[in-house]
Amino acid sequence: MRIHIATDHAGLEFSQDLAEHLGREGHEVIDHGPLSFDPVDDYPSFCIRAARGVVADLEAGIEALGVVFGGSGNGEQMAANKVPGVRAALVWSVNTAVLAREHNDANVCAVGARQHSIDEALLFIDTFIRTPFSGDERHVRRIGQMAEYETTGAIAGFSLED
Repeated sequence: MRIHIATDHAGLEFSQDLAEHLGREGHEVIDHGPLSFDPVDDYPSFCIRAARGVVADLEAGIEALGVVFGGSGNGEQMAANKVPGVRAALVWSVNTAVLAREHNDANVCAVGARQHSIDEALLFIDTFIRTPFSGDERHVRRIGQMAEYETTGAIAGFSLED
Protein backbone atom coordinates (compact mmCIF):
# COMPACT_ATOMS: atom_id res chain seq x y z
CA MET A 1 0.00 0.00 0.00
CA ARG A 2 1.14 3.56 -0.60
CA ILE A 3 1.30 5.63 2.59
CA HIS A 4 1.57 9.42 2.41
CA ILE A 5 3.12 10.99 5.52
CA ALA A 6 3.58 14.57 6.72
CA THR A 7 4.46 16.29 9.94
CA ASP A 8 5.81 19.49 11.40
CA HIS A 9 8.97 20.12 13.43
CA ALA A 10 7.47 18.30 16.45
CA GLY A 11 7.30 15.02 14.56
CA LEU A 12 10.32 15.25 12.27
CA GLU A 13 12.41 12.62 14.04
CA PHE A 14 9.38 10.36 14.34
CA SER A 15 8.65 10.76 10.60
CA GLN A 16 12.01 9.25 9.76
CA ASP A 17 11.42 6.31 12.11
CA LEU A 18 7.90 5.88 10.73
CA ALA A 19 9.06 5.88 7.10
CA GLU A 20 11.62 3.18 7.88
CA HIS A 21 9.06 1.12 9.82
CA LEU A 22 6.44 1.35 7.07
CA GLY A 23 9.05 0.44 4.46
CA ARG A 24 9.98 -2.68 6.43
CA GLU A 25 6.27 -3.56 6.52
CA GLY A 26 6.26 -3.52 2.71
CA HIS A 27 4.56 -0.15 2.16
CA GLU A 28 5.63 2.49 -0.33
CA VAL A 29 6.14 5.70 1.66
CA ILE A 30 5.74 9.16 0.16
CA ASP A 31 7.11 11.77 2.59
CA HIS A 32 5.56 15.20 2.07
CA GLY A 33 7.85 16.90 4.54
CA PRO A 34 9.36 18.66 6.10
CA LEU A 35 12.73 17.14 5.35
CA SER A 36 14.76 19.34 7.70
CA PHE A 37 14.16 20.87 11.12
CA ASP A 38 12.65 24.34 11.33
CA PRO A 39 11.16 25.16 14.76
CA VAL A 40 8.68 27.61 13.25
CA ASP A 41 7.57 25.65 10.18
CA ASP A 42 3.92 25.59 9.17
CA TYR A 43 2.31 22.13 9.04
CA PRO A 44 -0.76 22.91 6.87
CA SER A 45 1.09 22.77 3.55
CA PHE A 46 2.79 19.47 4.40
CA CYS A 47 -0.42 17.85 5.64
CA ILE A 48 -2.50 19.16 2.75
CA ARG A 49 0.04 17.76 0.27
CA ALA A 50 -0.13 14.36 1.97
CA ALA A 51 -3.95 14.43 1.98
CA ARG A 52 -4.05 15.45 -1.69
CA GLY A 53 -1.69 12.57 -2.46
CA VAL A 54 -4.06 10.11 -0.79
CA VAL A 55 -7.08 11.40 -2.72
CA ALA A 56 -5.20 11.41 -6.04
CA ASP A 57 -4.04 7.84 -5.50
CA LEU A 58 -7.50 6.62 -4.50
CA GLU A 59 -9.02 8.29 -7.56
CA ALA A 60 -6.39 6.55 -9.71
CA GLY A 61 -7.27 3.17 -8.17
CA ILE A 62 -4.11 2.97 -6.06
CA GLU A 63 -4.54 1.62 -2.55
CA ALA A 64 -3.40 4.48 -0.30
CA LEU A 65 -3.73 5.96 3.18
CA GLY A 66 -2.16 8.92 4.93
CA VAL A 67 -0.55 9.59 8.28
CA VAL A 68 -0.11 13.15 9.55
CA PHE A 69 1.31 14.10 12.91
CA GLY A 70 2.63 16.94 14.97
CA GLY A 71 2.68 17.85 18.64
CA SER A 72 -0.97 17.02 19.27
CA GLY A 73 -2.20 15.85 15.86
CA ASN A 74 -5.15 18.23 16.09
CA GLY A 75 -4.01 20.91 13.64
CA GLU A 76 -2.64 18.31 11.28
CA GLN A 77 -6.01 16.54 11.23
CA MET A 78 -7.81 19.84 10.61
CA ALA A 79 -5.48 20.69 7.71
CA ALA A 80 -5.89 17.26 6.10
CA ASN A 81 -9.68 17.48 6.43
CA LYS A 82 -9.71 20.63 4.28
CA VAL A 83 -8.97 18.44 1.25
CA PRO A 84 -12.18 17.23 -0.43
CA GLY A 85 -12.47 13.47 -0.15
CA VAL A 86 -10.34 13.18 2.97
CA ARG A 87 -11.69 11.71 6.18
CA ALA A 88 -8.89 12.30 8.70
CA ALA A 89 -9.31 10.94 12.22
CA LEU A 90 -7.35 11.85 15.33
CA VAL A 91 -6.09 8.51 16.58
CA TRP A 92 -4.99 8.27 20.20
CA SER A 93 -5.58 4.59 21.03
CA VAL A 94 -5.90 1.22 19.35
CA ASN A 95 -9.68 1.49 19.67
CA THR A 96 -9.86 4.90 17.97
CA ALA A 97 -7.67 3.53 15.15
CA VAL A 98 -9.99 0.56 14.65
CA LEU A 99 -13.20 2.62 14.79
CA ALA A 100 -11.82 5.29 12.45
CA ARG A 101 -11.35 2.63 9.78
CA GLU A 102 -14.27 0.27 10.52
CA HIS A 103 -16.97 2.92 11.01
CA ASN A 104 -15.71 6.02 9.21
CA ASP A 105 -13.53 4.57 6.43
CA ALA A 106 -10.96 7.19 7.47
CA ASN A 107 -8.24 7.51 4.87
CA VAL A 108 -5.88 9.68 6.92
CA CYS A 109 -4.73 9.05 10.47
CA ALA A 110 -3.57 11.96 12.66
CA VAL A 111 -1.37 11.25 15.68
CA GLY A 112 0.10 13.52 18.35
CA ALA A 113 3.83 12.79 18.27
CA ARG A 114 4.32 14.47 21.67
CA GLN A 115 1.44 12.56 23.22
CA HIS A 116 2.69 9.00 22.77
CA SER A 117 5.82 6.93 22.77
CA ILE A 118 7.14 5.83 19.39
CA ASP A 119 6.02 2.27 20.12
CA GLU A 120 2.48 3.41 20.96
CA ALA A 121 2.23 5.59 17.86
CA LEU A 122 3.49 2.78 15.62
CA LEU A 123 0.93 0.42 17.16
CA PHE A 124 -1.88 2.90 16.46
CA ILE A 125 -0.70 3.51 12.89
CA ASP A 126 -0.20 -0.19 12.12
CA THR A 127 -3.68 -0.90 13.50
CA PHE A 128 -5.16 1.89 11.37
CA ILE A 129 -3.49 0.57 8.22
CA ARG A 130 -4.45 -3.07 8.82
CA THR A 131 -8.09 -2.45 9.76
CA PRO A 132 -10.56 -2.62 6.86
CA PHE A 133 -13.74 -0.60 6.51
CA SER A 134 -16.72 -2.68 7.67
CA GLY A 135 -18.93 -1.68 4.75
CA ASP A 136 -21.99 -1.73 7.02
CA GLU A 137 -24.92 0.07 5.38
CA ARG A 138 -25.31 2.62 8.21
CA HIS A 139 -21.65 3.62 7.94
CA VAL A 140 -21.80 3.82 4.14
CA ARG A 141 -24.92 6.01 4.44
CA ARG A 142 -23.29 8.38 6.95
CA ILE A 143 -20.09 8.70 4.92
CA GLY A 144 -22.25 9.43 1.88
CA GLN A 145 -24.03 12.19 3.78
CA MET A 146 -20.72 13.81 4.71
CA ALA A 147 -19.52 13.59 1.10
CA GLU A 148 -22.80 15.05 -0.13
CA TYR A 149 -22.53 17.98 2.27
CA GLU A 150 -18.90 18.50 1.30
CA THR A 151 -19.85 18.90 -2.37
CA THR A 152 -23.34 20.45 -2.20
CA GLY A 153 -23.71 22.08 1.22
CA ALA A 154 -26.82 19.96 1.88
CA ILE A 155 -27.90 16.47 2.90
CA ALA A 156 -30.92 15.24 0.94
CA GLY A 157 -33.95 14.61 3.14
CA PHE A 158 -32.52 16.47 6.14
CA SER A 159 -32.89 20.08 7.22
CA LEU A 160 -29.70 21.68 8.43
CA GLU A 161 -31.54 24.72 9.76
CA ASP A 162 -31.95 25.26 13.50
